[in-house]
Amino acid sequence: MSSSVTKIKKISASIWFLGGALIAGGLAFLPSGTKTVLAQNAKEPADFKPYIEKIGNANIPFEMIPIKGGEFLMGSPDSEKGRLEDEGPQHPVALKPFWIGKCEVTWDEYDQYWKTEDQPKLDGKDVDPKGVDAITRPTPPYADETFGHGRDGQPVICITHHAAMEYCRWLSRKTGKTYRLPTEAEWEYACKAGTKTAYSFGDDPAKVGDYAWFAANSEEVTHKVGQKKPNPWGLHDMHGNVAEWCLDHYKKDSFASFPKDRVTLSPVLLPSQNRFSHVAKGGSWADQPVGLRSSVRRGSDKTWIKLDPQRPQSIWWLTSAEFVGFRVVRPVDEQENLVGLRSKVTKQSD
Repeated sequence: MSSSVTKIKKISASIWFLGGALIAGGLAFLPSGTKTVLAQNAKEPADFKPYIEKIGNANIPFEMIPIKGGEFLMGSPDSEKGRLEDEGPQHPVALKPFWIGKCEVTWDEYDQYWKTEDQPKLDGKDVDPKGVDAITRPTPPYADETFGHGRDGQPVICITHHAAMEYCRWLSRKTGKTYRLPTEAEWEYACKAGTKTAYSFGDDPAKVGDYAWFAANSEEVTHKVGQKKPNPWGLHDMHGNVAEWCLDHYKKDSFASFPKDRVTLSPVLLPSQNRFSHVAKGGSWADQPVGLRSSVRRGSDKTWIKLDPQRPQSIWWLTSAEFVGFRVVRPVDEQENLVGLRSKVTKQSD
């Protein structure tokens, strides 16, 4: 196989050949025994290193960490203690390089998006001729959006998947860089950080307290980001504090569709116009150690908004999910099916 891929050849309506990889149904698979060229040898820019982005007139900083492309086993093995059915079967996945937030997005950052008038100008891509809800900033919540968890340096909570996606779109316009939610595969790859154990620090749940805020040490609230030990790739709070939105639609048996003998390239189950369900990973301040494992998957549902008295219920705020937040990703070379992706959720969405 060539060390670079320059041509894509169409074989049929649904099968493509990409430098040794078969692409079917939007997913690419490498034959067994071949090198994952696209992920391992993907060209990294000269500035592929940690950097600090500053946003808004207040110059609120957040740090991005480079993650080299590579291959890993997604999901958990049958033998892992506490394993749930939706975590398998394990399957090999390859990813291109990307940057990911060192920490979860904080209120300090999110407030620059929805509370200030320091906004980037709209461009043509923000105007939808079909009349899709064009609101790009959250409407005011009906109650305290922090739910008493604190604000300064604290992870943003109780925002919907739609709101997280819109924040990323705003951040992209604001900075001129492409930011988005991580795919579930990118998130799990970054969390595991080259490990094959239940947690990024090993298999012993007794060590969780060194790396995570969880049920036993959180005192039932979130904590300022970056206070616990990082994982091997320098990322904080991948376990605990708040669970984190991934880009993907959640489907309990989605892993069954991936081959176990071939590598899947950059998989993602694209979100639809439906408000539920989407993937949240990492566990939170309210969870026991078993819920903080690297491969744990959680799907959102309507109970997360059950206390919202508004009709229709808000597409921006969650009333019963004080445990969920997010972090951002910046791809080095965006995969084709994610270019220009935006939330399809509207006020009319179920």
